[in-house]
Amino acid sequence: MQSQFAELLATLAKPEHVQALRGIQRGVERETLRITEQGKLATSPHPKALGSALKHPLITTDYAETLMEFITPVASDIAVTLEQLSDIHKVTYQELGDELLWPLSMPCFVGSAEDIVIAQYGSSHTGKMKTLYRKGLTYRYGGGMQIIAGVHFNFSLSDELLALLAQHENEPFNQDFVSAKYFHLIRNYKRVCWMIPYLFGASPAICKSFLQHTEDNIEFSSMGKGTVYRPYGTSLRMSDLGYTNKEQADLRITYNTLEEYVSGLRRAITKESTRFSKIGVKVDGEYRQLNNNILQIENEFYSAIRPKRVARSGETPTQALERGGVEYIEVRALDVNPFSPVGITEEQIRFLDLLLMYCAISPSKPMSWDEQVIADKNFNRVVMDGRNPRLTLNDNNYERPISDWLEDVFADLQQIAKVMDAAHGGNTYSDTVTQQYRCVLNPELTLSGQFLSYLLDNQMDNSEFGMQLARKYKQQLSDQPLMYFSESEFERLRDASLTAQTELEQQDANTSFDEFLEEYFRRAACQSPDC
Repeated sequence: MQSQFAELLATLAKPEHVQALRGIQRGVERETLRITEQGKLATSPHPKALGSALKHPLITTDYAETLMEFITPVASDIAVTLEQLSDIHKVTYQELGDELLWPLSMPCFVGSAEDIVIAQYGSSHTGKMKTLYRKGLTYRYGGGMQIIAGVHFNFSLSDELLALLAQHENEPFNQDFVSAKYFHLIRNYKRVCWMIPYLFGASPAICKSFLQHTEDNIEFSSMGKGTVYRPYGTSLRMSDLGYTNKEQADLRITYNTLEEYVSGLRRAITKESTRFSKIGVKVDGEYRQLNNNILQIENEFYSAIRPKRVARSGETPTQALERGGVEYIEVRALDVNPFSPVGITEEQIRFLDLLLMYCAISPSKPMSWDEQVIADKNFNRVVMDGRNPRLTLNDNNYERPISDWLEDVFADLQQIAKVMDAAHGGNTYSDTVTQQYRCVLNPELTLSGQFLSYLLDNQMDNSEFGMQLARKYKQQLSDQPLMYFSESEFERLRDASLTAQTELEQQDANTSFDEFLEEYFRRAACQSPDC
């Protein structure tokens, strides 16, 4: 296996393949709560001055009206992606008044469940459906886990690189190969994605108020007035306490082929759930959820990675995949980086490039469900106790010290970094590996280690540190000029989004929402939006 890796890396290192390596495309989706100066959830609606949350391509909301989501366009330059993300933050701050953006993954102080207001998207059928979907999530899992913020990283290989991989494997270069190669990447990612919470997990501590909104049996240590933490924890956001869904453990959705993955998801959105049926769909004339199936829609499937294709109007995500195959992958295991004003850094992005390249070019056998369960358990061990120097992980049914496994992967990442540096010029990728390797030698240098050390050394509550950072970042970004977008571009996007929402609402004014839903799910069960 190692010889195959070395052989492929040597091929990629040839000067004629520089453009293939430069063509990686990326995008970032960053979530963040709007909060008050008192460190509580904002009660105001999504600022209209920012446009329509339903139709704006860059600024929207996720589960809650206060949970903002910032989306960068696709770019092949890391600096451009960060400029885009920074500009979106700056324009948002201009319209927030006294409000702040919460810089941590786990929420600020959360009082009663009524304080968590579901996102509103207007009176169009699509807008009502988005809100109703979120209402269903509340009935199914509670609102607490839905106001946890993360960073999603979208990644695609260049066509030149994919063609080169096809040539190396003596396979025809077509969309079937591309989809298979992305599932190849996903399987390897599942095997080593525990590295992401190890290095970049940043939620080892939470505000105690959050515990009243979740069912947990996690053992915590306490500090300050209202902070609980795991001494060796990395990412409580990705634990059973946070943004995972224990109800989905039995879905057995696997990643060996596109057909296998789509079949599993379609089964979940069409099969009735005994548990969720007890909630009811429409009770006393009022909807509680979209349906009583295992998943209301495909987006309800929580996974640390997703194969994606941009969907056309009327398509579900799986229909888009069936039509055109995999276009890119979405990494969903990243906490918000509290030490960055925009939630992610250039060094993190470079490391993700290397890790995902490693997953793409390393051999990747099919992954059985039992193997996937083991990989998920490894991930959970790191989430809960990743900085424990005695921690072991299951590697092919052998309990292996985490430090030993990290050493092996980092040796390969260093080789990939040299090839990437040769293609891009400079030493930035090698420097990234060197910097992150310090965290292998000393787990307390990871983001979670730095975060928890700061709290303990300063005897500071989680919420107090979060507010300190929130005020700092607001001032920092508010004082900076736009770098990528212009004011007029944001104004154009705002106005266009508001117009698009109004037109959609007028279009739907005289038709039935019940009929819209019935037709949507009829089409969702088909293999084509035209059926």
